Order: sequence, then C-alpha cells, then structure tokens
Amino acid sequence: MKSFEIINLGNGLEIHFCLDATDTNAQFTMFKVVIHPNAKVPAAHYHENFDETIYGLKGSLTLTVDDQIITLGPGDFHFVKRGRVHNFINQTDETVEVLAFANPGVLTANYFKDLLGIFEAGGPPDMGKLKSIMLEYGLVPVVS
Repeated sequence: MKSFEIINLGNGLEIHFCLDATDTNAQFTMFKVVIHPNAKVPAAHYHENFDETIYGLKGSLTLTVDDQIITLGPGDFHFVKRGRVHNFINQTDETVEVLAFANPGVLTANYFKDLLGIFEAGGPPDMGKLKSIMLEYGLVPVVS
C-alpha cells in the first residue's frame, strides 16, 4: 500500500490524501482534511458525480448542508448526497480534523494539486480559475 500524500494548500487547509481512485478501482477516495482556525475554506458547492461522507476525528467542525447546520465532533459523521449544497468552517480556536470518503472514486488528489497551483501563483487567487478547476472535477460552486 502506498503512503499518503500531504497537500498543504497554504490557506489553513491541509489535505492528507490516503486512497485515490486508482487505489480502489474507482470505488471511493479517502482523505483527511486538517482545518486550522481562520482557514479559508471552499465556497458552498455541490457534487455532480459523487457522494461524500465526513467523519469527525478531532475538534468541532461546523458543516452546513442546504439550510441545515450540523456540528461534527470526534466520532460524528454526516452523509452528503450528491446535489446537496454544502460548506464547512472551523469556528473554534483549535485545529479540526475530519476524514472524508467520496464515492464513487472519481475525485483524485489532482483536484487539490490544481488548486494549490492557483494559491501558489501569488496575490489574490483567480476566482475564475478556481471555479473552472472545481467544475472540471465535478464540484459546482454556489453563489449565495
């Protein structure tokens, strides 16, 4: 089994990619998300082609799914069915960690690597390019 890959997005988010679609015959992907206090988090979005289950490991994550606000602590989980608008935020002074499972395994570590390229370009991120990358991988940003 290969070791996991850490992708530090430099905005208070770290992705520890454990299993990629290539590891699971495209059945699922699994990655840990580390969310530091005051992290810049993804825009509200939904997934076109996969469902996501989020499992709390450390700290308290505020997850919004459609109009429902959910607090995930260690051992808590929530299934986010494709098409449901969601986002998350760390509203605490402590680091939060969650494990995410996406199925089927159409999401790859390349999504996060492509995002990293935008963040490493310097200056404010190009929102058009961010949206384009999200759409390429089946994440549809929602403007409120």
